[in-house]
Amino acid sequence: MGWLQLFFLQPISLYQGAAFPFALLFSYLCTLDSFSTPARHLFLLAVGGALALAAMGSFAVLVFIPALCAVVLLSSLGPPQVHAWTFFFQMSWQTLCHLGLHYTEYYLQEPSSTRFYITLSSLMLLTQRVTSLSLDICEGKVEAAPGGTRNRSPLSEHLHKALPYFSYLLFFPALLGGPLCSFQRFQARVQRTSSLCPRYSFWALVWRGLQILGLECLRVAMRRVVSAGAGLADCRHLQCVYVTWSTAGLFKLTYYSRWLLDDSLLWAAGFGSEFGQNPGQEGYTPDANIWTLETTHRISLFTRKWNHSTARWLRRLVFQQGRAWPLLQTFAFSAWWHGLHPGQVFGFLCWAVMVEADYLIHTSANLFIRSWPVWLIYRTLTWAHTQLIIAYIMLAVEARSLSSLRLLCNSYSSVFPMVYCILLFVLAKRKNKFN
Repeated sequence: MGWLQLFFLQPISLYQGAAFPFALLFSYLCTLDSFSTPARHLFLLAVGGALALAAMGSFAVLVFIPALCAVVLLSSLGPPQVHAWTFFFQMSWQTLCHLGLHYTEYYLQEPSSTRFYITLSSLMLLTQRVTSLSLDICEGKVEAAPGGTRNRSPLSEHLHKALPYFSYLLFFPALLGGPLCSFQRFQARVQRTSSLCPRYSFWALVWRGLQILGLECLRVAMRRVVSAGAGLADCRHLQCVYVTWSTAGLFKLTYYSRWLLDDSLLWAAGFGSEFGQNPGQEGYTPDANIWTLETTHRISLFTRKWNHSTARWLRRLVFQQGRAWPLLQTFAFSAWWHGLHPGQVFGFLCWAVMVEADYLIHTSANLFIRSWPVWLIYRTLTWAHTQLIIAYIMLAVEARSLSSLRLLCNSYSSVFPMVYCILLFVLAKRKNKFN
């Protein structure tokens, strides 16, 4: 199978690749004084709308409607109320769309359209941008655009003030993927008169292209290994552990390649640079820190670095707002945001328990392990255990269905999360007794 065919098998990657010339064109036009700020907003919005129609077809209306409603809410409500209302509307709309997918897959037992999957993915990213912006307004980091019912300005003036919101919610480099870009960072990039240093930008994109190529080579090799071996339905005993690890490895390579492609598109448009960043402004956060993810022996660190911008968004949106059981609330909301499929509910709740166990296990180990050889053995064992637990969780989340989840739970791979559950129970009981 040729490289081009493999690339075409990932529809979102195809559309992201098609958006590259427009990203480079935008970056070039930003160097021209005649390319005004409103024109830049219109360019980002127009290409975003065209990309949505090309990738989603008629389903694009499911993204346009909540974006329009979010702008109305952001423009008409005051800072104290804006976050609660936008959060409620956006998550309600997204949940209804996910319920439509549940109805098709579980009740009708029919495969859903690829365009609908792309729409749901884009809708989840839209939820990130909407809630991030509403939180910024609520916390006073962004000044709300005046447009309430008492404001009798002409319609053209209302539209002019709402244009940055429209542009931010639908701008094409982040429409189908990519790390979350804050509204402050978006505005700073759009209003900046100069783009990246061309030479620096070129080599940064070349380096990312080489990384993507290397990951795709590894992915093809891993795909052949997984296809040639047994599945969870056919494996026996310890073979199931290998099947779980290799399948999760294929998933991770796919994610890494996709995240680097999304990151490259943002860089090509100039939204990934640190040039022109204001002091105190939130820095750029790429989603894939592959070295840390593959070498860490701590599940908690893996959790913070996996899909990094989303992890930071969840921490800000849920964890920092929660008063009771914030960790459990965060993972429960993540399952809701992902669609509440059975495998996702199980996987994310299991992930929450593993993170809690990770904190207690490593805190206790730091108190008792003193010699370097013992520490090296401990780190090696916990690294392997962490990777196998993450593989288990990833298969649960990606498999989604009850039948696949049942196969996973009945396999030998369940031993590894069970060990952490037992250690969590023992250490928590010991901690309570000590206190």
